[in-house]
Amino acid sequence: MHIHQDWSTAGFELEPVASATGPFPRRAFLETWWRHHRGDADLMLVEFASGLLPLLRADDVVAFVGNEDVTDYHSPLGDVAALPELVEDLPPGTRLVLDSLPASAAATIVAGLAAADVEVTPRQHEVAAILTLPDSFDDWLTGLGKKTRHEVRRKGRRFEALLGPARLERANGPDAVAGFAAMHRRAYGDKGGFMTREMEEFFADLHTHAGAVIDVLYGSGPEPAAAAFGFEDDTTYYLYNSAYDPDMRDASPGIVLLSSLIARAFAEGCATLDFLKGDEPYKYQHGAKPRPLYRIDVALGAGS
Repeated sequence: MHIHQDWSTAGFELEPVASATGPFPRRAFLETWWRHHRGDADLMLVEFASGLLPLLRADDVVAFVGNEDVTDYHSPLGDVAALPELVEDLPPGTRLVLDSLPASAAATIVAGLAAADVEVTPRQHEVAAILTLPDSFDDWLTGLGKKTRHEVRRKGRRFEALLGPARLERANGPDAVAGFAAMHRRAYGDKGGFMTREMEEFFADLHTHAGAVIDVLYGSGPEPAAAAFGFEDDTTYYLYNSAYDPDMRDASPGIVLLSSLIARAFAEGCATLDFLKGDEPYKYQHGAKPRPLYRIDVALGAGS
């Protein structure tokens, strides 16, 4: 085992234990997070012969790099069967707090801790929402409940009547991030307060350095009605955040943005649209299924 702070390590090229976790366990996302949110923590990249745990230490707590509010999945990379070496190395009184673990990642860590005679039961603390796409957009619509299917169609017609035919365009660069952030700040309640200047800088870095994409919804005019900030890979679009212009709320831009993203996912051959964390009802009304996420919280010590 080797604990270091070298982000260039080849360990990040290993596959995450949990599949379908998008950018979140990868170097680009975590290093970007570290630049913006590390606070007083110390970086602990725990490297085994063929595995990596990207951790940090803050006082007596050891946790994953990436706080759970903005990091939707965590997973070890590669083979971390040598986890007992880390347990032996940590001083008495250390708390290991690992959140946002899909079931396979949680099971791997539990097995490694059990090999070090540390017994722990993961607790579900969050849920992601996964939409497995059928063969076509029409099949997706048909599979929805009658009320939701009617709503999608009705709001699509309303959008077109008020703003013109919907079109989804990919936007890039600093102006795209600034536009998304400005729209986000106009949201009501806590959502509007989320996009601080510091958070906008984090999103800008995710766009520049971690592959985040921005899709903007328009009608026939030049003003954007809504926008999505996400990630994509060969099989999945990950919807990280979204916003709409409250002045256009009568046109239901949020629902039209969602259906436009789903239509585009079909067009690009995606198998899945991942709504990521959160149990908002609209996700399940539009066909998503829950993916439980687990937290491991256990006191460790040398020789545990």
